[in-house]
Amino acid sequence: MRPPRSAFTRKEWAVIQSHRTPRAVQRFLNALPYNYEQPRETLRSFRRVIATGTAHCLEAALAAAVILEQQGYPPLLLSLESVDLLDHVLFLFREKGRWGTVARSRDAGLHGRKPVFRSVRDLVLSYVEPYVDSTGRVKGYGIGNLYDLGDYDWRLSLKNVWKVEQYLLAIPHKTYRMSERRYRDALRRYTAYRADDPYGPVTYYDSKPLWLE
Repeated sequence: MRPPRSAFTRKEWAVIQSHRTPRAVQRFLNALPYNYEQPRETLRSFRRVIATGTAHCLEAALAAAVILEQQGYPPLLLSLESVDLLDHVLFLFREKGRWGTVARSRDAGLHGRKPVFRSVRDLVLSYVEPYVDSTGRVKGYGIGNLYDLGDYDWRLSLKNVWKVEQYLLAIPHKTYRMSERRYRDALRRYTAYRADDPYGPVTYYDSKPLWLE
């Protein structure tokens, strides 16, 4: 099911060949400007991400899936549901029996994780506190495999690939409930930090040593 080299442009193949590991792909995604979807919403394939040079979280996850599929990783996506409906999607991978992620976000704490987690749930827990901002709070998580979409072109389409979003919304999600005390503590910390620094990246989390980059 993996596309051959001939399916890609020279520029696309150069990106694939020069980013052979999850860490390398994370560096590549970190260097891309974030896609704020102005003037309209987008859901670009890998081809369109490379052409435009920007990506939001789901577009970055798709780009990571295409690049790392060529290195033998299955195209798995991890969906984090939030109470404010601003969900987050990450590329999920496994190395030596441990789970990690590659991701792009407006928030530093929601980028990728090193492959050190024994279970996906343990991995998700590393995102619980970084997800808390003025409205966000993780309420569940699900795992999708893009091969479930059959011959739908999520890799190289020149159109928005909305079927990927629909698929992720439909997959089963396991419920997670952050304790009220832990949530309030995280919210107070975030609010106090933002009062002192309205725009700087939030990097004070205990999970920081586990971040992929």
